[in-house]
Amino acid sequence: MKIKDLPKVDRPREKLEKYGPEKLSDSELLAILLRTGSKGINVVELARKILGKFSGSGLAKAGFNDLKNTFGLGAAKACEIVACFELGRRLLQNKKSQIYLTPKDVWNELKDIRDNKKEHFVIFFLDARNQEIKREIISVGSLNANLVHPREVFEPAVRHLAAQVILAHNHPAGDLKPSEQDIEITKRLVEAGDVLGIDIVDHIIVTQNRFLSFKQKKLI
Repeated sequence: MKIKDLPKVDRPREKLEKYGPEKLSDSELLAILLRTGSKGINVVELARKILGKFSGSGLAKAGFNDLKNTFGLGAAKACEIVACFELGRRLLQNKKSQIYLTPKDVWNELKDIRDNKKEHFVIFFLDARNQEIKREIISVGSLNANLVHPREVFEPAVRHLAAQVILAHNHPAGDLKPSEQDIEITKRLVEAGDVLGIDIVDHIIVTQNRFLSFKQKKLI
């Protein structure tokens, strides 16, 4: 079956446009890069065969000569695959992905605000694997609904393609007890996240020496 004979919802390019790259399989992503198949085989089937031969991270390490004669790829497609992975390596070589799995991970990361004299409200934008995409300070000063509005949290979350977020803020006085304002703001953000399909993983209150997790206290 040719790609044009597939329902539009199953065509890799159309699927990416509608749902984003995260929803595509490895073979579908490779099919977009290849663009066309070989004699007697459509591009998605060709991509599956290539991934089957170069299993695991093998494709990323494959050289031009390894690819050129594989399933009739030819020089042009081999160059495109090699160039794609080389560009990815160059762009990511200096990227350090912090993984956040526990409240203490967040507390360790917030050394810069733990003893600050003003409250800082911080958002960690994470991918589906709990890896940090970006961290942003949303507001500085006593928390209120005007400073920490859902749009201030979720507009950048959507822009950064975050799958989930962690909320955090410091208590300058050293008291970990959540205020009524803390609880209300958290509730509003959780509700907004449910609508958008972006999970609020936790809300962490930090001081110089301690932290409190809303999730552990069953406040979220």
